[in-house]
Amino acid sequence: PPAPAPRLRQRLLNPQPGKLPLESIQVVLEELRKNGNLEWLDKNKTSFLIMWKRPEEWGKLIYQWVSKNGLTNSVFTLYELVSGDDTEKEEFHGLDEATLLRALQALQQEHKAEIITLDDGRGVKFF
Repeated sequence: PPAPAPRLRQRLLNPQPGKLPLESIQVVLEELRKNGNLEWLDKNKTSFLIMWKRPEEWGKLIYQWVSKNGLTNSVFTLYELVSGDDTEKEEFHGLDEATLLRALQALQQEHKAEIITLDDGRGVKFF
């Protein structure tokens, strides 16, 4: 049989240009999850959070700043950590609260920090 016209051949090879098949998307998402850069937000796996850095990586950056500045055994509000003048030049400055909490929870598991409740919200003590 004659070869299909170029336009028809393109349609046969890629029926919907610009769209990945669902199976391919699932493979990519699963790989991100395995690497710690994706967290499913629901049981049906329809909503997810993609993270530029894993919480452990953010925690490491925060703890390096704490150590470098001699601030172990200090208490900070979450606001001070991500919005304070002292952290302005740090990569974690401006980090959203949900990601910050995940990072601090990772540090808490390593016994390097403890998330605490303060009068005006939450804070963290570094060890």
